[in-house]
Amino acid sequence: MASQGLNYDGCNFFRQRLVLSTLSGKRVKITNIRSKDDNPGLRDFEASFIRLLDKVTNGTRIEINQTGTVLFYQPGLLIGGEVEHDCNTQRSVGFYLEALLMLAPFMKMPLKAVLRGVTNDPTDPSVDQLKYSAVPLMRKFGIDGLELKIVKRGMAPGGGGEVLFTCPVRKTLVSVNLTDPGKIKRIRGIAYSVRVSPQMANRLVDSARGILNKFIPDIYIYTDHMKGDKSGKSPGFGLTLVAETLNGTFLSAEQVSTPQGQGEPVLPEDMGRNCAKHLLEEIYRGGSIDSANQSLALLYMTLRQQDVCKALLGPLSPYTYVYFCLVGPGSKVLSTSRKLEWLRSNK
Repeated sequence: MASQGLNYDGCNFFRQRLVLSTLSGKRVKITNIRSKDDNPGLRDFEASFIRLLDKVTNGTRIEINQTGTVLFYQPGLLIGGEVEHDCNTQRSVGFYLEALLMLAPFMKMPLKAVLRGVTNDPTDPSVDQLKYSAVPLMRKFGIDGLELKIVKRGMAPGGGGEVLFTCPVRKTLVSVNLTDPGKIKRIRGIAYSVRVSPQMANRLVDSARGILNKFIPDIYIYTDHMKGDKSGKSPGFGLTLVAETLNGTFLSAEQVSTPQGQGEPVLPEDMGRNCAKHLLEEIYRGGSIDSANQSLALLYMTLRQQDVCKALLGPLSPYTYVYFCLVGPGSKVLSTSRKLEWLRSNK
């Protein structure tokens, strides 16, 4: 473990800092966490994220002051194994799962994680989107044997969902050359609904196909309506679309209904059309990696030490820019020269 620690100020990029700290072995001290806020300190979902990192590591040292405005995090060994975690319902399971996707291949033992909470919400990438776009991307880096399964679906704000994620250990990653995305050959998707009429999913499918059928005939959107104890605690519906190219690139887009009791209700027809337009926009942006998984792919490329990896990206998403330009210099995971090299190529 490195002898020197890193000091940060404020709560911005909290998850990124802890993930990169765990991978690099550098201890981190974060001060002034919402110190001027009416409700200072860590939020419940951030404390839940820290507990998840503690479960997948061994020997991690965590210190938080009484007000929650100062955090000291000294990472331990990524141990893996079987883990069960109840995610805070303020954020979806995707918030926690994104971090596990970055850490899981480098653990000592294969990871088998059961995460409970909100599987779909408008804020974070849903489990469906990660399943149909992030998992195929991980396989390109030689991480086979992955499984991401929704056992129970839970919508915001009540949650009640359950997700099973298994990932093997990989000592080294495969070099990739993702410079030719290829042409779109088919579009797949899933329209889901819980604790509402099953017709909601059908209305999503019809409205999305009304736009996508003008561009390509090979479209199939599945419907998923879970009942009983598998339907979570709150009503809702949503749509996830994935476009696959001839060269195996997956570009995704999704739309989720407004949580019960929050904001204006959304019609399924409007949501289906908006999701189809977002997918077309993602295709227009170009690149071999969609916006939701740029940071994951570039992190894997950085951790690949021997051969050179290449990837063609569209415009960088704000999340990717933050991950590698603001957090990177402090974490020392990505050198300044390499950041500048591919920032120039992505202007």
